[in-house]
Amino acid sequence: MFSAQSRLRHAAADTFAMVVYCSVVNMLIEIFLSGMSFEQSLSSRLVAIPVNILIAWPYGFYRDWMMRYTRRLSPSKWMKNLADVVAYVTFQSPVYVLILLSVGADWHQIAAAVSSNIVVSMMMGAVYGYFLDYCRRLFRVSQYA
Repeated sequence: MFSAQSRLRHAAADTFAMVVYCSVVNMLIEIFLSGMSFEQSLSSRLVAIPVNILIAWPYGFYRDWMMRYTRRLSPSKWMKNLADVVAYVTFQSPVYVLILLSVGADWHQIAAAVSSNIVVSMMMGAVYGYFLDYCRRLFRVSQYA
């Protein structure tokens, strides 16, 4: 049950990584780049926690699929980083729009937050990949299951 391929362990590692990373990075984006108030951002992050819990494991599978696919194209480090960025942006952006809508952000704030998040994700998407890999090592989960 708790082997390196344990579904429970895999889900826990992916969930932990997603909640921690998204809470920190998106709050910084919302407050400093998007002009949202601290209260709006805190509300957004609180709404995002259950959403992140629900999407963390599917995202992990999606990312793992992207990693396996791109590794067949090229095993290079830059391809892994590119795959992390593409996986993060294409999976998270639509979810982020829904979260911001649910807390009452206007379309201008949503456009600013999502576009900022995409730009930041281009720089930080690979960082999230390394963070996820680190969390999986902490939870003793095999890579690219």
